[in-house]
Amino acid sequence: MNIDSIKNGIIIDHIEAKKGMEIYELLHLGDLNCPVAMITNTKSKKMGRKDIIKIDQDMEINVDMIGFIEPNATINVVKNGELVNKYKVELPEKIVNIAKCQNPRCITSVERDLEQIFTLTDKENKVYRCKYCEMSLK
Repeated sequence: MNIDSIKNGIIIDHIEAKKGMEIYELLHLGDLNCPVAMITNTKSKKMGRKDIIKIDQDMEINVDMIGFIEPNATINVVKNGELVNKYKVELPEKIVNIAKCQNPRCITSVERDLEQIFTLTDKENKVYRCKYCEMSLK
């Protein structure tokens, strides 16, 4: 398989196999007017299997969303065909409008314009709780 290199853009690497499509959808990458390559279930020495997303466009991305889905991912920034920055994503302390509270009694169920805010309460088990009702994400 041959995937072209990118001139200016972003490569999201070290995504756990089968999680790439979730990131693709949450970032709305299908709405872009540039080439986006998604490589799924490829071999990795470090992880066994992984997914990779290549975006051939310089753009802002929601790093917290990526960290929430895959805290071990890396983001590579490419300019003029050269890697200019590489950083590791981490589990965010707070996520905003990435997930919705499932508690039907939560104020976010009634107040539609209220932001969906969750705070990391247990890093080891990746537990987030709603800011308003304290219900955990599942």
